Amino acid sequence: MDTWLIILIILVVLIAILLINGLRNIKNVKALSEDEFKQNMRKVQLVDLREKEKFEHGHIIGARNIPMMNFSMKMNSLRKDKPIYLYDQNGRLSIRAARMLRKQGYTDIYMLKNGINKWTGKIKSKNK
Repeated sequence: MDTWLIILIILVVLIAILLINGLRNIKNVKALSEDEFKQNMRKVQLVDLREKEKFEHGHIIGARNIPMMNFSMKMNSLRKDKPIYLYDQNGRLSIRAARMLRKQGYTDIYMLKNGINKWTGKIKSKNK
């Protein structure tokens, strides 16, 4: 009986941690569908967080590449008075980048839900 109680307590703690992390992520960034993302894309700072090779292989037109590996050093080049739209391969890096931006006082932060993997819009590549 004690073993089941310990397992139950561990599960409750894990669920609580996941919920808290989820709420923190929601506070840091608003996830936009592709249609919502496209609406204001030309009026924002569009940032691709993937590595240079992936960016050159194909990126959303108008995006600038700031790989996550260098993001902490280069994020200060982003303006605080203009919305920031983030995207990566699947959305995970965008959440991390948004958290870093929040800590530096940025407030108007959005991300492409599910990343560029699901993108059906136009793409620019170095080959084209």
